[in-house]
Amino acid sequence: MGKCCSCDYRYLLLIAAVPFIYIQMRLFVTQSRYADRIADAIEAENQCTRQTRLLIDQISLQKERLLSLEEEKKRQDQECRHLRALVQDLERKGLKKLVGDVQVPVAAVVVMACNRADYLERTIKSILKYRVVPADHLYDGLTYMQHLDYEPVHTERPGELIAYYKIARHYKWALDQLFYKHNFSRVIILEDDMEIAPDFFDYFEAGAALLDIDKTIMAISSWNDNGQRQFVHDPYVLYRSDFFPGLGWMLSKSTWDELSPKWPKFYEYTSLCDSLLQSSRIFLDQKITYWDDWLRLKENHKGRQFIRPEVCRTYNFGEHGSSMGQFFRQYLEPIKLNDVKVNWKSMDLSYLVEDKYVKHFADMLKKATPVHGTDAILKAYNIDGDVRIQYQDKSDFERIASQFGIFEEWKDGVPRTAYKGIVVFRYQTQRRVFLVGPNSLQQLGIKEA
Repeated sequence: MGKCCSCDYRYLLLIAAVPFIYIQMRLFVTQSRYADRIADAIEAENQCTRQTRLLIDQISLQKERLLSLEEEKKRQDQECRHLRALVQDLERKGLKKLVGDVQVPVAAVVVMACNRADYLERTIKSILKYRVVPADHLYDGLTYMQHLDYEPVHTERPGELIAYYKIARHYKWALDQLFYKHNFSRVIILEDDMEIAPDFFDYFEAGAALLDIDKTIMAISSWNDNGQRQFVHDPYVLYRSDFFPGLGWMLSKSTWDELSPKWPKFYEYTSLCDSLLQSSRIFLDQKITYWDDWLRLKENHKGRQFIRPEVCRTYNFGEHGSSMGQFFRQYLEPIKLNDVKVNWKSMDLSYLVEDKYVKHFADMLKKATPVHGTDAILKAYNIDGDVRIQYQDKSDFERIASQFGIFEEWKDGVPRTAYKGIVVFRYQTQRRVFLVGPNSLQQLGIKEA
């Protein structure tokens, strides 16, 4: 009996233990699931924390950007106020807004400007000083246009400044407006850091006639890259050139019809200082072309040439930053701005027409004394009349040009100011120096002695 009771207790304990074990197992499973959920919740919380921190960082960056944009807006608003004050002052002096189909039979003179009110005022005063308005003259008023460009800029190369794209758009917009909306037949392009010569308007009026009769002329320029005082003498002399000078130039509507559809997107401010600084930079695996250099490409000028004066009809006074001061002092500051009131209407410029100019230029070159040897400059100095010095290639030209102090730069195989590879400038006196390329005499039909 005692044994039987003991078995019954064990049996009862076993029966009681089964549910307990089952309950413990379920509890363990439940705890494991709960622990996994807690772990998932902790991971989710950590992820949420990371996302929150990332969002906070992005908000901080956006705040900094907003602050930067606000500062930029304040600066632009201040510049706009300065320009608006200048425009209002000019309006009081007779300036009117450009509306309708204003027509100037000779040309419109456009001043490309942005945010330099003091420079623009100096340029406008120069234009007003020499603008003549008799009853039979056609430069009878100043007008203005405003270009608001809010379109986003997508640069094509790393490190490019958005401003350069903006300026390229500004040029295209302005010229499209003048040629297509306001129907001008020709446009003279200036920038807001230029002064003009007393005969500026008459010079371009005479140039307009050349544009009309000779389609091998792409543009008329008022600029000579080698126009420093020591290299010029005669304000009556004009040349043809294969190199686009820029810095005060006139083109016709027919030429713009060709250029407008393919106008480049990228532009660097075209002051000569900037151009020189740019040429000293190194770009790896990149070929960066700005609109003025773009016009100097053979594929764009297509063999057409440019008329340039010996003595400049514009003066570029824009000096930007201490890093470019050396270039300004070397190349821009010494430029000779013509101060002679040339009567261009009485001048016979037919010698500049292509078929006559080849002979005209060849005759000048034939009269020049050939000078050879490493001491060519010394020999040139001791000769009374014109001289010509042959160069063999680009490096040889750069060596000779550096000794004289003229521009050494080439663009698309053409030296600055060159005509058929020949660069001409004055040296010390009225004497002309012709730097003659290896094939130049042959192109002019001159047999070498």
